[in-house]
Amino acid sequence: MVLWPAVTLVGFLVLTALVIAMGTQSTARWEAEKRAASAPRARHAAPESSPAPATV
Repeated sequence: MVLWPAVTLVGFLVLTALVIAMGTQSTARWEAEKRAASAPRARHAAPESSPAPATV
């Protein structure tokens, strides 16, 4: 008599944990992509120029 409510509760908790795990993974991936997109790209930056040597 108590079996089905217990099974329902366990199933609900398992599904809730699955949704939380999937949301956490998806959010972490989204944040990593956002950070990568907003980070300055070193390849496209102008190279630093050093002063030319003085000639006398």
